[in-house]
Amino acid sequence: MRPGDMVLRCYAEKKGDQWQAFCLDLNLAAHGDDFQDVKNRLDEMIWSYVYDATVGEDAQYADQLLPRKAPLSYWLTYYWYSATQRARIAKNGVHCLFTTIMPMHPNPV
Repeated sequence: MRPGDMVLRCYAEKKGDQWQAFCLDLNLAAHGDDFQDVKNRLDEMIWSYVYDATVGEDAQYADQLLPRKAPLSYWLTYYWYSATQRARIAKNGVHCLFTTIMPMHPNPV
């Protein structure tokens, strides 16, 4: 990780047959068939969003676009999952916490 990189807090949870993933620091969400699928989709959304907000067409609005926190209910879910994982009472395969490291000025693909 380099100075200036953003560490974004995320979680994913299984709902029925689908997985949902949320980036709390940017208020983004994705869904997919399995954990790796939903994580990849969310990572792509994060990259695209940060790119547009920092060096893309919306760069002039970066100060408004980047501090975009998720609603309190999502944060409470994140901290609940964090507490259950630490207490080792989490249901394996039902939810997962993860972070994504994003450079503040991503390079285009």
